[in-house]
Amino acid sequence: MIAALDATPLTVPTGGVMRYTLELSRALAANYAADEYWLLSDQRFQMPALSATNLHKGDGPRTAAEKRWWLWGLEREMMRRKVEVFHGTDFSVPYIPRRASVMTLHDLSPWLFSDGSRRVRRRVPVLLRARIPTMMITPSEAVRSAAIARFGLDQERVVAVPLAASSHFRPVEMKAPARPYFLFAGTLERRKNIDRLIEAWKEVRKSQDVDLVLAGRARDDFPPANAEPGLRILGAVEEKDLPALYSGAIACVYPSLYEGFGLPVLEAMQCGATVITSRDPAILEVSGGAAIHVEATDVRALAEAMRARPVRREESLKRSALFSWASTARRTREVYEAAVRFFSK
Repeated sequence: MIAALDATPLTVPTGGVMRYTLELSRALAANYAADEYWLLSDQRFQMPALSATNLHKGDGPRTAAEKRWWLWGLEREMMRRKVEVFHGTDFSVPYIPRRASVMTLHDLSPWLFSDGSRRVRRRVPVLLRARIPTMMITPSEAVRSAAIARFGLDQERVVAVPLAASSHFRPVEMKAPARPYFLFAGTLERRKNIDRLIEAWKEVRKSQDVDLVLAGRARDDFPPANAEPGLRILGAVEEKDLPALYSGAIACVYPSLYEGFGLPVLEAMQCGATVITSRDPAILEVSGGAAIHVEATDVRALAEAMRARPVRREESLKRSALFSWASTARRTREVYEAAVRFFSK
C-alpha cells in the first residue's frame, strides 16, 4: 500500500493533532515495512525523528498552480508518488475525490464552542454532505456516535480508533518536589475549564499548602489567569519534560468540559499518576474506571476530590497498558484498506 498523510499538523511544535500525526505516521511505517507512507504539506515541517525508511517527506508546491494546494498541488504530488489512499489527519481531505480518502474527525468542538476553528466549522460539513471522504476516523466511540447523529453519516463508514500515549510517558523515579503540586497539562483554552480548576484549588489551599501547575500552550483567545501565590504557569513544556511533571504531581487534574479523547489523561495514567477529571463521555471511555470523575461544573465536588485524592497508581498503569500506537496503527491501516475497497466499488 502507498498512503499519504497530511503533515500540516507537524508545522506547529505542540498540540494533540501534531502528536497524533507524528506518532501515527511513525507507527504505520514501523509496523508495515512493505508499505510506503508519504507526509505531504504545502508548508515546511520537520520529519518525525527515529522513523523507518519507508516514511518519506514529499515535496511542496513545485509551480505557481500547485500553490493552490487542496485544489491542485496536493493531487499532483500524490500522482507523482502513486498514492492509493490519503489520510486527512486534521479535518481535511481534497475537494475532488480522485482516490480513496480518510478524514479524522477529532471531536465536535468547532461546532460546540464559539472559539473553535472557523475554517473547520465551515468546511467540514460541506465535505461531509457531499460524501467526499470515503471513510471517517474518530478517536472514541463517543465522538463517533455524536458525529453520525449530527452529520447523518453512514455508520459503516465511521470507525472509532483510540489514540495512545507516547512510549516515553512512564513513571519517573525522583525526589519529592520542593513543594507539592497539582498538575494540569494541556492546551489552555476555555473548554478545559481552567477557571473552575483554579477556583477549586484555591478552596483546597485554604487547608492544604499545595501549588497548582499549569503546563501547556495558551490559545491566543485564552484570558490570562490572575497571579496567585502558589499558581505556576509554565507555558508550553517540551514533551521530554512532561513524564517527570506527571510523576511528581500529587494528582493530575483535568476537568475539561469536552474532549474527543483526552490524551493528557492517558499520558498521566501511563506515568502512574492519580487522575481527577470530568465525566465527559470520551474521557470516561478512555479512563475505564481508573480515574476519579466529577462533574466539570461542580467546583465544590472538584475541590473535595482534590482534597481526598486517593492513590490510583496501579489502576492507572493497568488501564493505560491497554493502549499503544502499534494498535492504533493496525486499526488505522484496516480503515485505509476499507476505504480503498469502498472507493473501488
